[in-house]
Amino acid sequence: MKLDLNIATLRRRYLAGEMHPREVMQDIVSRIGDDPHHVWIYRLPLEEIEKYVSALADKDPAELPLYGIPFAIKDNIDLAGAPTTAGCDEYAYHPQRHATVVRQLINAGAIPIGKTNLDQFATGLNGTRSPHGACRNAINPDYISGGSSSGSAVAVALGLASFSLGTDTAGSGRVPAAFNNLVGVKPTRGWLSTRGVVPACRSLDCVSIFALNTEDASTVLSVATMLDEQDAYSRQARTYGFDFGCAESFRFGVPREDQLQFFGNQDAAALFQKSVAAMEAIGGQKVEIDFLPFLKSARLLYDGPWVAERYAAIRAFFDAHADVINPVVREIIAGAKKFSAADTFDGMYKLEALRAEAALTWGKIDCLVTPTAGTMYRIAEMEADPIKLNANLGYYTNFMNLLDCAAVAVPAGFQQDGLPFGITLVAPAHQDVPLLHLAEKLLNGTSRHSGAGRNPVTTNKPRSGQNLGIDPHAREIVNHLDSGLRRNDAANVPLVGQFSAGRVRVAVCGAHLEGLPLNQQLTNRGAHLVARTHSSPDYKFYALPGGPPFRPGMVRVPQGGSAIEVEVWEMADREFGSFVAGIPAPLGIGKLMLADGSSVTGFICEQYAVQGAEDITHFGGWRAYLAQRGA
Repeated sequence: MKLDLNIATLRRRYLAGEMHPREVMQDIVSRIGDDPHHVWIYRLPLEEIEKYVSALADKDPAELPLYGIPFAIKDNIDLAGAPTTAGCDEYAYHPQRHATVVRQLINAGAIPIGKTNLDQFATGLNGTRSPHGACRNAINPDYISGGSSSGSAVAVALGLASFSLGTDTAGSGRVPAAFNNLVGVKPTRGWLSTRGVVPACRSLDCVSIFALNTEDASTVLSVATMLDEQDAYSRQARTYGFDFGCAESFRFGVPREDQLQFFGNQDAAALFQKSVAAMEAIGGQKVEIDFLPFLKSARLLYDGPWVAERYAAIRAFFDAHADVINPVVREIIAGAKKFSAADTFDGMYKLEALRAEAALTWGKIDCLVTPTAGTMYRIAEMEADPIKLNANLGYYTNFMNLLDCAAVAVPAGFQQDGLPFGITLVAPAHQDVPLLHLAEKLLNGTSRHSGAGRNPVTTNKPRSGQNLGIDPHAREIVNHLDSGLRRNDAANVPLVGQFSAGRVRVAVCGAHLEGLPLNQQLTNRGAHLVARTHSSPDYKFYALPGGPPFRPGMVRVPQGGSAIEVEVWEMADREFGSFVAGIPAPLGIGKLMLADGSSVTGFICEQYAVQGAEDITHFGGWRAYLAQRGA
């Protein structure tokens, strides 16, 4: 891998004048070769790519977040001037305009390389259902790549694109990510416009993102997200609420032991348990949940009337040309004809009941963690039993869009045979930002109380020189992926401001601390503990006279101060007003400086009130003061 296609790395080199986009594109085209992995359906000729390069000539790289960044496009998403086939040449058409999401990315400076292979009409999770050949796994070509967005994942894994677009209706943006050791983002349904995308199930379809790391995925998501008024299924990104991905503690659900399925793959089972331990190491509190409502929802996707949407999407073509469609795809879509309108309503009623059950689960946890897929199959195995084995791949993914969830698939180690394993972080709609923050923390082990070093998710990776049953070329791919996954820093994912939390953080220092009498004023408003920390070292701390017993006050001073223990809590902004209204004088709310140099809304005290008050600064916090008093 001669070029590091990490977005941040390429941008730095462009800004420093060390490289030009033309060099990058020429290098990529030269390395695609004869495409032994069956990644591409249509590759843009170099002269076509040059048009996109030339369009950047008068642009400032600093002003375009994706300036000169190469990307690949699943061939059910329109790129003007290139055929859209959806994996079926007889269906092909030549769009005159880009899909909305493609236009957004190109306007931000990204350069398309080509259209990628897929399970025909995006019907499958394995990558073998294509007349262009089974797309082969980037690490071991005897194995499936995952689907339906197979070529999009493998293009990034092979270092032929910095990121790629897929679609995800049943798991197509997550399973290929897991099988090729990538980050895969399935955004909240409607965040990325599907105008210009060949529908699979139009009411459920999502455009998805494959990337080398969470930072790249976040950058692409922030550029691509928009409300498209010409797309009936587009919707505005809403406030995401509690950012559990940045909190010191959070609750994550895992399916009950008897509901986990690895289909005989003991390595995958062991890696999942290590991932659960890694979640706990970064502050997660494991909650075992009943996964049955999610499993029942998943079965509706193919056993219920939603399969009729696949037929509705291509009805005229299917009725006229069924004989040219992949036999497995044809069998699945033809099954839609047995459902009546009454069956559809019955399915909708069942789904609403299951959504209500799932909502009870979400009330107990901040996010859900599952394997992305329980196991992986050889191409020959999949072709011998295409429907059953494909169904196994969707065990943990098929429920997602029916229950209106967002998800991020992340690498989670390697099996003894060198094949990758992945997990998926799941939350209700519009929680995309917390999920990405959590994925970043998990991959980099950034919890302030998790100890030194990287966590089990990122340490269980093969390095060069290890013999894990993969050939030298595959080892080069693994090293490339591992290098891309490891960020240059462990900071939170830098998402742009268009994603709003709708939350307020407040620092407390006295009876509002966790476990103390006034803490219920926070918890009754749905507040979450974000961090236990200290103020900057320039505060005096007092036990105030009068009023309720043991009332503290913090005053910032120019000298002679100290760092005081505080807790930072987060609540919905709509709750903040009533909370502040209940604060008695001489206390108030202002800006409090924290030990890391940041400021947060917090409790402060008016200067006059500390006259005659007991100076308790030397205790360093309210708990220590109470302990001394025996309170």
